[in-house]
Amino acid sequence: MALMDFFNKRNKDSQAEMSFIDHLEELRWHLIRAVIAVLIGAVVVFAYANFVVDKILLGPAHENFITYSWFCKMGHFFGLGNTLCFGSVKAQFLSTAMTEQFVATFTVAFVGGFIITFPYVFWEFWRFVKPALSPKEARKTRGVIFWVSFLFFLGVAFGYYILTPFMVNFYFSYKLSPMITIMPTFSDYVENLVWTTVGIGILFQMPLLVSLLARIGFLKASFLKKYRRHAFVIIITAAAIITPSTDPFSLMIVTIPLYALYEASIALATRINKRQSEEAKQEWS
Repeated sequence: MALMDFFNKRNKDSQAEMSFIDHLEELRWHLIRAVIAVLIGAVVVFAYANFVVDKILLGPAHENFITYSWFCKMGHFFGLGNTLCFGSVKAQFLSTAMTEQFVATFTVAFVGGFIITFPYVFWEFWRFVKPALSPKEARKTRGVIFWVSFLFFLGVAFGYYILTPFMVNFYFSYKLSPMITIMPTFSDYVENLVWTTVGIGILFQMPLLVSLLARIGFLKASFLKKYRRHAFVIIITAAAIITPSTDPFSLMIVTIPLYALYEASIALATRINKRQSEEAKQEWS
């Protein structure tokens, strides 16, 4: 029923009423164009696979990765000495299957293609959704492509430059016995890096998602405020899971941006609910 209502709203701005099949056909072409864009991006990444893997993908595994020097300098600046300096870690990876590196190259290419073409992919999705909005709703969503893309890239950068170095440093430093040699598979590293970067990029969309739910009346700012303490516990738990290291600084690095996103979501929902109340009063007066 909701799907049909959505398609009916899209029809109102069309010169000719479209059938359900017509809508699906249009959606299919939006998806095809988005997939073609991702494929083009994947081809570009694949063409520079050696550079991408060695300098970007394996970057956090190098001892001279820029994040390590950033945190070390930050510790010295705040008078913490070498507290924030990462230990020297020599990371090496195994390839245990004959096709592992070849398959991983395609994974890196497609994920990289998706990341660099994300604004266009979302733009294709937005072109399909926008006709269902009223002119007033469309005006309120100006700049949505920029903000969605900005938050996505910000999350990817946070996952790559902050979370991944912590993950690599902790796992390669943690040893139960000196007789145990740590040497994970290359595919395992790729999988963890993909989930950390793309996953955090999607997680950073929380304020926009809350904004959307507030606009349609599904979520109220009062609800978010009421369960703020519960949300903080959930965020702390998520930070402990995302960050392998259990020291307070590592938890803080992950908790602060996640909780800041939650507070930003409350601010957005409050603003939207207030505007909706004012509009409702004007309609009744």
